[in-house]
Order: sequence, then C-alpha cells, then structure tokens
Amino acid sequence: MKIPAKLHSVLGAALLVSSVSFPALSQDQDARNDATDATKSANSALLNQLPFNDTSDFDDAKRGLIAPLPSEMIQGQAGNLIWNPQQYGFITEGAQAPATVNPSLWRQSQLINISGLFEVAPGLYQVRNQDLSNMTIIEGTEGITVVDPLVSAETAKAAIDLYYKHRGNKPVKAVIYTHSHVDHYGGVRGIVNEADVASGATKIYAPEGFLEAAVAENVMAGNAMSRRASYMYGNLLKADPKGQVGAGLGTTTSAGTVTLIPPTNIISETGHKEKIDGLTYEFLMAPGSEAPAEMLWYIEEMKAIQTAEDATHTLHNTYSLRGAKIREPLPWSKYLNQALVMWGDKAEIIFAQHHWPTWGNDKAVKLLKSQRDLYRFINDETLRMANQGMTMREIADNFKLPDSLGNVWANRGYYGSVYHDVAATYVLYLGWFDGNPATLHELPPVEASKQYVEFMGGADEVLKKAKVSYDKGDYRWVAQVVHHVVFADPDNKAAKDLEANALEQLGYQAESGPWRNFYLSGAQELRNGVAKLPTPNTASPDTVRAMSLELFFDYLGVRLNSEKAGDAHVKLNFDFGAEDGTYFVEMENGVLNHTKGMKADDADATITLSHDTLNSIILQQTSLQDAIGKGDVKIDGDQAKLQQVVASLDTFEFWFNIVTP
Repeated sequence: MKIPAKLHSVLGAALLVSSVSFPALSQDQDARNDATDATKSANSALLNQLPFNDTSDFDDAKRGLIAPLPSEMIQGQAGNLIWNPQQYGFITEGAQAPATVNPSLWRQSQLINISGLFEVAPGLYQVRNQDLSNMTIIEGTEGITVVDPLVSAETAKAAIDLYYKHRGNKPVKAVIYTHSHVDHYGGVRGIVNEADVASGATKIYAPEGFLEAAVAENVMAGNAMSRRASYMYGNLLKADPKGQVGAGLGTTTSAGTVTLIPPTNIISETGHKEKIDGLTYEFLMAPGSEAPAEMLWYIEEMKAIQTAEDATHTLHNTYSLRGAKIREPLPWSKYLNQALVMWGDKAEIIFAQHHWPTWGNDKAVKLLKSQRDLYRFINDETLRMANQGMTMREIADNFKLPDSLGNVWANRGYYGSVYHDVAATYVLYLGWFDGNPATLHELPPVEASKQYVEFMGGADEVLKKAKVSYDKGDYRWVAQVVHHVVFADPDNKAAKDLEANALEQLGYQAESGPWRNFYLSGAQELRNGVAKLPTPNTASPDTVRAMSLELFFDYLGVRLNSEKAGDAHVKLNFDFGAEDGTYFVEMENGVLNHTKGMKADDADATITLSHDTLNSIILQQTSLQDAIGKGDVKIDGDQAKLQQVVASLDTFEFWFNIVTP
C-alpha cells in the first residue's frame, strides 16, 4: 500500500524558530512617505525629555575595542547571504537622527552598531554585532569557555575566528548556554564538534529545562510565531532610514545554519558553584524570567556578573510581539534583587549577551537596582491600577514610569515597551476579558468591520473623516478606524493606502525596534500584498533529534483537523524499541491522545520503528514507503488506519494574512 507523502514533512514549518531571516523584499521606494510635521514634532519632543548630552554609553560601548568585524559578507555554500556586516553602515555615530526615526531608537541603533572584538577585562572578551546576540569568550587555565554561540554556525565561526586571529588558537574547554532562545545556542557547531563533546574534551553547561524549552517553545504555535517574527524583526524591510534600523536588542538575525548540541552538564540550583577551566562560577537560577530556562552567574576571579538577558540596556519583553507565553515581571525583579544580595557588594563588571558591559561597582549596582525596580514597578503598578477597576488598555495607555526609572537610558523601551509589557501583565493575572460583558462575546473581525463601516455611513464617509484625522496627526485613530474599512472590503485600495500611511508614521515615531518593524511591515504589505518568499526552515537535524516523542505526538494533536477526522475512532500502537519504549495513540472525538508506556491489545495496527528512523522521515531524508521497503518500519494490522490518521492532519500555510483578512 502506498503511504501518503504528507507524513514525510509532518513537522514542516512548525519548527521554525522565532529569530529567522528572510530574503529582503524589493520595495517600491516611491510608495514610502517622508515624515509628516506631526511625526517630526513627536520625535523632537524626546530630545528635550531624555538626557542626550550623556554620552557615557558610547564610551562604554567602544571600551576595549581590539578589532572591528571583518567587512566581508558571510555566505552559505550555495552563495546565499547569511550576514552582511555593512547592512547598517548608514547608522553612524554622531549623525543626527533622520526625521523618519525616533531619536531615542536612533541613539540605541548607533550604540548597537559599534561592532567588533572587545576586551571586557583581562581574560574576558566579547564579539558584538556579528549576529543578534553577543558571543562571550572567557580564557581559563587550559583553554576558553564560549558563552552563547549566536544564531548560526557560520556567524559563530566568523566570531571565534576573529578572536583566534587576535588572541591565538585555544581549545574550547566549555560552552555555556545562558538560556533557551535560539540566538544563544544556534551556532554551537561553528565553535565545537560533537566528537569533542562526546569524548568529554568539551563540556556544555545549561540551566535546568534548557533542552525541553529550546525545542518546545516554537513548535506548538511555531508557524504563527514565525510568521509574526517576520514583522517583529523587520526581515522583510530594507535597512535604511525609512525601513529597518535594528531591533533594539541587536541589529538583526543571521540567516545561516541553526544547530544544537545537547548540554552535558545541567545547572539546577541557585548558589551552586562550579570550577570551569580553572575559574569559579556561582550560579543563580532564573526560570520564567526572560526565558523558560535561564541562569545568571558570577565569576569570582573576575568579579564579574553575567546577567544573560535579564539585565541589559533596554526594557525587555515580558511578552514578545511574535507571540509567546507571557513572562512574569515579579520573579524577574526578584532574581535581580537576589543577584544584588549575592554579588552586589563585590562585583566590578556586569556583562550580558546583548549590548555592552557596565564597569565599576557603583554603576553595576545602579544598573541592577534600576532594572530590578523597572520590572517590579510594571508588575505592582499594573495590579494597583487593575484593582481600581481599570481595564487592560486603560492601564497601558495611562501607565507612567517614575522619571527616576523612565528617563534612564537602559530602561527605555527599545525591544519591549511599557505599553505591551503592562498589557501582558494584566493578561497574566486577569486574562483577556476586561470584565465588561459588552466585550465578552464580540463579533469576529470581518463581520464587525462590515457593520462598523455601515453604521459610520459607508467606506467613503469613513475615509473622508479619517483623512481629516490623518492631517491632524491622529495616526493611532486612523489606523484603528480604517482597519475596519480594509477588513470590510480588502480590495479598497484607498483604505489600504491610508492605513499604510498611518502605520508608516507610527513606525517613524516608535521608540521600540519591534514596534517600528511591525508598523512598517504592515504598511508594506498593505501596499504590496503578501510576498510569498522562500520559507526559512530551521527544522534542522539537531532540533529534530532533540525533540522528545512526547512533544512529537503533542504536535500531531495540534495538526489534527477535527472535521477531517470526523467521528473516526482509530487505535495505533507505536513501538520505538527498548530505549524509547511504546506509545498508544488514539484518535477519537476529533482529538489525538497518546499514552507513553502503553500497548493496547485491541489496536488497529502496531507500527514498529526506531526514533532515528522517525527523525529521518521527518527530515525527509527517507520516505515512509522506502523505510517500509527496507524493513526499518513494520506495520502489523490494518495499515489503512495509519493512513486515515495521516490524512486528517493539516498542513499550515506560512504566509497567512496579517493586515488584511
């Protein structure tokens, strides 16, 4: 019997990670507008509010420069562009912000664009802006420890080669993953090979829960997350003053080979001390802060705190606009307080895996306290306002940080924003419903939009009034109201153009890199439509091999289309051998349940295969039909029942619409 090819790519785009790059979309430059007077006025107001005369961050960002990044583009074996170090050459230090860029975001982009190999302290080095994140290299007694080897193997290799060129070749004795996001482990095979890890020559340290979080976070809702990430990171925008100027956390993400070697040593307790290549590390666990699995540490001999991504030079995301589980600001704040208690009286350096370090005990303590209080204030003030009966958007719109926090450069919303972090905190505690029954069961977007437009006198009347609002600079309202016209009539070009113009000005005003990228990406797609470019696939062999069978069957359940499944009842045994055991899978009531360690006597069929064979099928290295022919897969019983389950699985379209229905 022929088995459908559908099972060969059963994961498909679902393993796309959040930080991915796309081919640049050619844009009609004439479609992009200049900044309006209202935008110029909004941006210039920040020049008087924030301490632009304080240039100490620039001194810190340049401190210890050993060598700039190589100027050559990094390309893949097929000639594909992986990293262009000149992409942001238009962002130069000292240059005044263009009218189309928020001056605070421009300043941040200038700082991030200071690139190269830096000495943080004797024996402590960083390569910055060779990817979205930093790579840190720590010299020990026998070799080096590499912290967070970037997104891609190709950029990681370029970074370590730059270090070797100026510091000499040294064996990699250890790799440390600070947390479970791809920009902190994806380039590991550019640094070490698996044979050295297997032999024990190189150890890989990671926080408890790292592997599960690294694989799982972008699987269950991975397709939607990745599509939204194309907006968040501005991957479809041209890098220029009217387009992408960086992501606030870094410039952008590389587009190379994402790899993963599982950790050999798991850190699980705060206060745990570990000798790594002759240096003493004391760890602080921070799960559920910026990542599900994260850790900070202190190197005693260097008096240096590594804050991973929990204390950087921006307000971070407690909710990521690409879509992710909400992060909790209260524990986050408490972790930073614990770092102060453990190390605040002795630390002389703070270094993180984004941005530039902080030197001196006074400045280190000040940064930790400021970031600690930032996340604490977001938590506590949101709840104070909620307990007064205010709703999510009322709170987010009226929320104000004290000047002592809000006017600190490191607390500005370059990556996260006060608005969306506060809104997320409301949802974290109270959910999406604001308590008003009028909002409990609202109409879906298209149906509501049609009625809104009809009630407002029709599309022409809405656009006429919206144009007046646009001329007044009320871009938030224009985007909100014209959105209804677009959803009521997606072919209304005048509506799409007016909404695009409003989104564009909001983008020019945005201080957050992701907000700017979302606004400008939306404007671009309203004008040009969704460009179905080649879909990046980071479902690499490393990622697939690291995925548990539990997660695999959970994901199949997400893919099950209940209408296709109908009232079918199918029972399947899967036998993966002595090492991986058995799973009983049952399709019933439009859901797919699985039970580990169970084998049903009345199953319709038993499928026997190894986990490695399953991985080969997922990665399309072999087909199910060929695996059956070779005897790598055996099906005993009614094979049609397996086909029935496979035929009920959905395939997700990556380039779904966002700004149009």
